[in-house]
Amino acid sequence: MTDETSGDRESADGPTVLDDLFSTIEERKRELPADSYTASLFTHEKGENAVLEKIGEETTETILAAKDDDDDELLYESGDLLYHLLVLLAMKDLDIDDLREELESRFG
Repeated sequence: MTDETSGDRESADGPTVLDDLFSTIEERKRELPADSYTASLFTHEKGENAVLEKIGEETTETILAAKDDDDDELLYESGDLLYHLLVLLAMKDLDIDDLREELESRFG
């Protein structure tokens, strides 16, 4: 549920799961904890290429799950794809509000 009167895309109960996920990604980017997969994507010796490769991999897996009519796998792989896309946005110093604004501009 969104608050349509204010244009705020958070749910009535607070931030959405995507907001929370992006916040965690940004935190890992700042703090770079050694035991974090997300942080490793920001420090990986390949840098951006590692994330771009993961986006390609997850895109293929999402397509195959859809082709196979495997709804559970489609949701799982879509989650992986979205996660890696959010990491890429964070790498580029963009955020979920930038994405939200882009999407809203297409429907507004």
